[in-house]
This record gives sequence, C-alpha cells and structure tokens, in this order.
Amino acid sequence: MSGERVRPPGDVPGPDGLPVVGSFLDVRRDSFGFRERVARRHGGIARYSVLGTDVFLLTDPDLIERVLVHDNGKYVKGDLFQRQLGPVLGNGLLNSEGEFWRRQRHLVQPAFGPDRIAAYADMMTERTVDATSGWRDGDVRDVHGESMGLTLDVVATALMGVDIRDRTPAVGAALDDVMDASVGSLTDLLPLWVPTPARQSVHEAVATLDRIVDGIIEEKRRDPGDDVVSALLRAENGAGEGMSDEQVRDEVKTLLLAGHETTALSLTFTYHLLARNPEIERRLLAELDDVLDGDVPTLTDVEELEYLDRVVTESMRLLPPVHGVLREPTEDVTLGGYRVPAGSPVSISQWVVHRDPDLYDDPLAFDPDRWTDDMRADLPALAYFPFSAGPRRCVGDRFAMLEAKLVLATILRRYRLEPVEPADLDLQASITTRPTGPVRMRVRERRACTSRP
Repeated sequence: MSGERVRPPGDVPGPDGLPVVGSFLDVRRDSFGFRERVARRHGGIARYSVLGTDVFLLTDPDLIERVLVHDNGKYVKGDLFQRQLGPVLGNGLLNSEGEFWRRQRHLVQPAFGPDRIAAYADMMTERTVDATSGWRDGDVRDVHGESMGLTLDVVATALMGVDIRDRTPAVGAALDDVMDASVGSLTDLLPLWVPTPARQSVHEAVATLDRIVDGIIEEKRRDPGDDVVSALLRAENGAGEGMSDEQVRDEVKTLLLAGHETTALSLTFTYHLLARNPEIERRLLAELDDVLDGDVPTLTDVEELEYLDRVVTESMRLLPPVHGVLREPTEDVTLGGYRVPAGSPVSISQWVVHRDPDLYDDPLAFDPDRWTDDMRADLPALAYFPFSAGPRRCVGDRFAMLEAKLVLATILRRYRLEPVEPADLDLQASITTRPTGPVRMRVRERRACTSRP
C-alpha cells in the first residue's frame, strides 16, 4: 500500500553478533539451532550478520511465498549461492538465471513429464533389487552410502542412458569434499586466490567430476539416444548454434549431482526415523505386506500405498534434505514492512518452517498421521516446501518422490533396518542436510524375495 510505512533494514530485529565475524561462529557451530533460535526470538523476518554481510532470514510462509512465487522475478539466486555452487556446477540449471535458464529448463523438462517418469518405475525397482542382492541377515550397512550409490545409478540410467556403477565411489568421494567445504570456515575471509586446503579439495573434486561427466558425454556422442544428454547435444539456439561443450558438461553435472543427492538423503532419514519409531514402522510394513504380498512394487502399487506416502511426506518435513534456499533481490524490496536492499542475501529456511510450533502440533514428533486432508487444507501454502516453490521449484520433484517410495517399498517388503548407534543423527548444514558420517544400520530379513511372474 502506498501509505504503508517502510522501516529501514537496520530496524529488522536480530542478534547483535561479534565485531567483524558477526554471527558466523554461531552459524558454523550450530546452523540449524541458530536459525531456529533467531526465528523464534525475532519473528518471521530477522537479520543477522556473517563476515560483514547482513543476511535476512525469512520463516514467515506468506513472505516466503511472496519471494519464491508472487515476486520471483525480482530475485536471483545471488552471489552467496554462486560462491557455493558456481565452482562445481558452473552455469547449469541450478545456477543459471533469466532467459538462458528458461531455455535450459525447457530442454530438460520433457525428461520429467508424467509419461517419462512412469516409464522409469520398473528400472528403479530393478536397480534397487540389484543393489540389495548381497544383503544378508545381520549385515551392518552404511545406509547413507548405499542410498547415494543407488540413486546415482538410477539418475544416470534414467536421464543419461549410461551405467556408471563403476564410477560411483569416485563421484561419492568428490561430492563429499564439495559438501564438506560448503560448511565454511574463517579461511573464507582470505582472498579467493589463496589456495586453502578446502579450496584445493574442491578443485580436485571438480576435476574428478569433470572427467567422469566428460566420459558420459563422449559415450552419448558415439551412441546418442532418447535421453537428456543426447537432447542437450542436439540442441541449437535461434542462430543454429549448438551448446558449448562446457555448458553441456555443467548441465550434466547438475542433473547427476542434484538428481541423486536429495533422494538419497530422504531415504537415509526415513530409514532412521522408522527404526526409532517402531509402531509407525509396524504400520508401514503391514501396509506393504497387504498391498505387495512380497512382490516387487509397481507404479500402480505405489498409488495404493497411502501410508507410505504420508511417511515420506513427514520424513521430508522433519528432516528436509534441503534445509534452506537463498535468494537475492535485484532491486530494493519491502518484506514484512522493512526495506531489504538490492543484493542482500535472503535466507529461506525449510528446516525452521517445517518445525514451527505455530504451524505444526508437536513439531519434533515423527507423526505421519498428521497429514490429513483437513490439516493440508489449513496449512499456509509455503508451510511445507521440501522442493522449494515457484518457477524455480525442483524440476525433478515427481521423479524424486516416485523413486523414494519405490525404493523404500522394494527394500522394506523384504528387510527391516535396525539402528546400530544409540544416538540420534549428527547432521551438518552443508548445501544439503547431511549426516556427518556413515549411518550404520543392521539388516534383518523379513521374508524371502518374490516377484510377479
């Protein structure tokens, strides 16, 4: 409204922080807890400083909807986001902006259409059966590592038409280095030309990823098919010019890494939550037995597994694989009655919003039954947004949800997974919500594997 009083950025409430570093040490020590405390104490828009930069934390669903949906044209991913992912993914779909981004998304979108996603279902279950064929009763497995390998295999097969199982250890190690470096340290204050250990690790990791992706691209040049990489290689702009080799590499890296990381985390967190909530696990296993009767699930079966859907939805609420997204206004904007200057990082936190007691009863409880039709209808639109929202919503969200449910149903129809360590998960806020180490669980066989004729 024209008569609305807009207060200056300095009036946005928030913690004072320390000289020079601001709240950096608090963020580094406990990023999840720090943002929760700031939001609870200071409200749906708050401000804190990190290494001399003011960050505006948004946890009000209505303000989040304005940024991600209604006024999305006024925002870009921003410098902070580019500093984290630019060295790894270049100008791929996750990082690019404007008309170029729209053209690239148009090229990738067909791979995630409903018919194409449905066609991936049998492959997803086949790969899951293969990946668990060596599991034996009593084995202790790192379910995070196993999930990362499986989802990487699935995305490479579905979107690229290649088998990279011999390269998954190298991809996993490189991704670990990238994620560890993204947590940040005081060495980030040093000029970019200073070769710190973290920067060197990222440089080496990117070189490894580039070699692997270049190999995939060469495979598709020799043997093109009906896949995303081949489509990128065939694409031309209005002047009849093809995409540069570097741009194809950036897009393939983005699809490969973003296409498997969050699904693997969702699987890991769901195994963990089920193992620590035996009544919920019992109900889910009973549904799987009733619908599947020991068979490998099909696409039709997934539609009948209503409790599984609520379990996955609740897992992604309580432990969202993506804990936050960043935006940066390209012009001065008004949020919550405050002026937010152009170029300011706006941090939007799924972690905090998904655990807000004003939005969810008993928010720290793992309760799939909360997801009733009435509850969904009463929630603000952006009170739950594990895949972000608006035009930049994850292009592969339906792919990821189908994969998570098919993998869980395929594995849990045959096995239970018991916790080995008594403690809860130790998580770090890297680019994604990541366990700090292996997530070891003990395999218990429930029944012999069967399949439909």
